[in-house]
Amino acid sequence: MHAIAVCLVDALAVSREDRVLPVVPMFHANAWGLPYAAMLVGAGLVLPDQFLQPEALTRLIESERVTLAGAVPTIWLDVLRYADEHKPDLSSLSRVVCGGSAVPRSLMEAFEERHGVHIIQAWGMTETSPLASVARPPAGTEGEEHWAYRSTAGRIMPLVEARVVAGDGSIAPWDGETTGEIEVRGPWIAAGYYEDPAGEHKFHDGWLRTGDVAAIDPDGYIRITDRAKDVIKSGGEWISSVELEVELIAHPAVAEAAVIAMPHERWSERPLACVVLADGQSATAKELREHLSGRVAKWWLPDEFAFIDEVPKTSVGKFDKKSLRRRLKEGELEDRVKVGEAERTTA
Repeated sequence: MHAIAVCLVDALAVSREDRVLPVVPMFHANAWGLPYAAMLVGAGLVLPDQFLQPEALTRLIESERVTLAGAVPTIWLDVLRYADEHKPDLSSLSRVVCGGSAVPRSLMEAFEERHGVHIIQAWGMTETSPLASVARPPAGTEGEEHWAYRSTAGRIMPLVEARVVAGDGSIAPWDGETTGEIEVRGPWIAAGYYEDPAGEHKFHDGWLRTGDVAAIDPDGYIRITDRAKDVIKSGGEWISSVELEVELIAHPAVAEAAVIAMPHERWSERPLACVVLADGQSATAKELREHLSGRVAKWWLPDEFAFIDEVPKTSVGKFDKKSLRRRLKEGELEDRVKVGEAERTTA
């Protein structure tokens, strides 16, 4: 059922004319759906083995004329930097499905403008096998409206049911504004964990509790604001680490950015921006804070920045915030730059 849904035109539109490259280890959720869909319709399947570096991937895309590829944003950020410098032939690559974490709009725009590659943001997780929504804009949308839809986690897939559960347990309306934990169910959504009664807390009356904090608009498009475990609660209000990261990565000097909660005596928590600067680039904490000003609420602005060599990553290339939180707790991020103090408003 999942493979059939993946092949729908409004999903990934996989056909026998495609050559599909899943750029993740086969044990990762992103690699489950694509191989099944490719085999179902008779598409070519190109596997990169352990060679996930930008040079190896672009060479494979060129030589095998890959048309559809899928990976997490960190992989494509590396490929973009390599492609900008070395100008490989990516003309066969008609679309890239990207998920696992929020896809920066700046990444999608850069690939489209400079390399003619269309990135499709999608959302799901291991327990959804993985595809649950795909960000294809409604027909006829252009300009800022078009990109606003592209920047969401996508529209809920056919046969997948979704709801938003507020903090008080009530079901929130699909108004695009009211947020809560998103819960899903459907024919390819997990209903439990094999021989693991301890995992029952992840399920609620037949619904999978995803752990993602989101709002859904009246047309079924999901806007994820954060993971429940990553959201920063400052002075009783939530700050989205995801939105801060997306805006930081839009700065031309920033190669990677991860935002975590930092204990604060007055506000309980404040955002700490962990930033990796691109090779040959420079930016101060003050410059980065000014870059964020006007893009996010004033009281969201990080008071401190930690400049690090690399954001730690999981085995599939996602940012490992658990590792960053451990390093902060153990005093390994003490060399931080303080640039301001949170100003709270009720606006």
